[in-house]
Amino acid sequence: MEFLATREQLRTIYKTPRPTDGSIRKELKALDGHCRSFIAKSPFVLIGSSDGAGNADVTPKGDKPGFAAVLDDKTIAIPDRPGNNRLDTLENILLNPSVGLLFLIPGMNETLRVNGDARITIDPGLHEKLAVDGKQPQSIVVVTVKAAYMHCAKAFMRSELWKPETWYDRAMLPTLGEILRDQLALAESAGDIDRSLDKDYQKTLW
Repeated sequence: MEFLATREQLRTIYKTPRPTDGSIRKELKALDGHCRSFIAKSPFVLIGSSDGAGNADVTPKGDKPGFAAVLDDKTIAIPDRPGNNRLDTLENILLNPSVGLLFLIPGMNETLRVNGDARITIDPGLHEKLAVDGKQPQSIVVVTVKAAYMHCAKAFMRSELWKPETWYDRAMLPTLGEILRDQLALAESAGDIDRSLDKDYQKTLW
């Protein structure tokens, strides 16, 4: 199997956009009203990051719509709620601040992409601002926006992601308990693992 190794090789397959093309012109250097509105309605964002050696990670973050707060036209604050304590994204940011964000709104095929530099804060005022039912986040990722633009619908249209009639019947898929039992060779039953996971979800969702 041969692999492409240069930009020139890549551009023999894909045409080079012109500066006047919409795909180039749509990139903003700050958040406009549409970007702010999209983030305010989004309950879910994917954060792409990498460490100092280039090892990459993508982490999902989700909460009620608007959980990611736009502080100004160049700054977004994303609360970090209780999780598995791997801290892949947070530790990556300490080594390499560059991140890519992909905001989604359920049922909408277009997405909002934001690229920028991230830092981590435990600022008391911001913690209070981003609290849910009195429960503050453990930390907050603050992203300084370098680029923001709407991404077209083609991937979501091809995948039919939001069409329930294309979804697998959840009962036909393995539970996380079944997957962990097999992957980790656990002696516990899948049912016991799933019940333990459910209890943990209820206790530490926020």
